[in-house]
Amino acid sequence: MKKLFSILAMAGLFVLSTNTVSAKTSALVSTLSSTVTTAAVMLQEEAAAPQGFQQVLKEQFIKGGAGFMGIVLLCLILGLAVAIERIIYLNLATTNTSKLKQQVEDALASGGVEAAKEVCRNTKGPVASIFYQGLDRAGEGVESAEKAVVAYGGVQMGQLEKNVSWLSLFIAIAPMLGFMGTVIGMIAAFEKISAVGNLSASLIAGDIQVALLTTVFGLITAIILQIFYNYIIAKIDSIVNDMEDSSISLIDMLVDHKK
Repeated sequence: MKKLFSILAMAGLFVLSTNTVSAKTSALVSTLSSTVTTAAVMLQEEAAAPQGFQQVLKEQFIKGGAGFMGIVLLCLILGLAVAIERIIYLNLATTNTSKLKQQVEDALASGGVEAAKEVCRNTKGPVASIFYQGLDRAGEGVESAEKAVVAYGGVQMGQLEKNVSWLSLFIAIAPMLGFMGTVIGMIAAFEKISAVGNLSASLIAGDIQVALLTTVFGLITAIILQIFYNYIIAKIDSIVNDMEDSSISLIDMLVDHKK
């Protein structure tokens, strides 16, 4: 009897352990199945998600063809290079004119013209350069100093406006190149129509799309460069106004110093 009870007990434990392992295996399989399903759903959603703006822009640029698109891109790159160079130069040329005028006035009162010239030599920017030229001619009279200020002011304006004309050229050329690409694309589309003798939308849709893409990218290039151009022009006008106002103040200081 004891052996029979022992055999029955061992059989019961075996069945119980088998059921437990089977339950764990089923749970593991169920978990793996749900994980795979979730991953598949995520991949489908990612594939169906809309592409980013940069990716779409890149694809449309490639569709436009390397001919006119490359030239438009070159205009954008050169225009941005000129704009960045001008912005850096103009920011470096910006001076605290109120502080400079006060320093020059104090130097004139305490150390004379040479002290004022030393202040201008240690200050960067077109306003300080104009001040230096006026002070350098102060010994010849106020009229000579005024003429030197006016003449050198024109030189400094030329330096501020350097290469800006190239930027305006790229702004004008970019949309023109786009329109030219559109016209050429339309000509190719009509040549296909005349060759086939059948007006089919699917036949010319690709050529028309390519033709219109060149115009779109030409206009985008012109818009971007136009924003930089307007900022540069506003910055130049601000510096020129400071130059003119400071020149008048310098002449007044020289007149007072001569008294």
